[in-house]
Amino acid sequence: MEIMNSLPPYLAENYEKLKIKINERLLDFSKVPENEYFYELCYCLCTPQSSAVSAAKAVERLKVLDFLTKQFNPVEILMNPRHYIRFHNTKSNRLLLIFSYFDDLLRVLSSGLSASDKRLWLLENVNGFGLKECSHFLRNIGYRNLAILDRHVLKHLVFCDVLKEVPKISGTKKYFEIEMMFKQFSNRVNISVDELDLLFWSYETGKILK
Repeated sequence: MEIMNSLPPYLAENYEKLKIKINERLLDFSKVPENEYFYELCYCLCTPQSSAVSAAKAVERLKVLDFLTKQFNPVEILMNPRHYIRFHNTKSNRLLLIFSYFDDLLRVLSSGLSASDKRLWLLENVNGFGLKECSHFLRNIGYRNLAILDRHVLKHLVFCDVLKEVPKISGTKKYFEIEMMFKQFSNRVNISVDELDLLFWSYETGKILK
């Protein structure tokens, strides 16, 4: 495979248009206060196989009803047609489990562990999180340089000749292997993996989401 040292034209053009907004969004993530971490965790537990927009709406409803303090069963919110979350029963149970480990999670996040070690702690302790979701959550609270290898990112890595085809990521070894390839490409084009993630997503959705 020929090594690509620049973005394909369709992405390069979009990057020039959006790079200021992309970096503003990343700055927003770095300013998320600790008292929002709980709901960012809820959001990242809701997003797998559901739309980011629906997950955001569902979590906003959880905030309004003070899920953090009242600890009610959130299943009726997740199954609401206005912001339907797939596998709502399973995800409701996972949201309720947050309360059993959230204090420990805050201690880990405030510790001197590296971002990679914090990600591994999340992987081992947050029911419903794979490496993708761990990376997503950490990115959304300001951590950088952790690849979120979802289908949109993988598809564009194929278009960028980083991958020959969209792979099935069956374990941590494969995830880390592709993450390293993504980082190497990021270094070649001199654009961070965090910017590229939002660039790929904005091309697919027309929005710079989280």
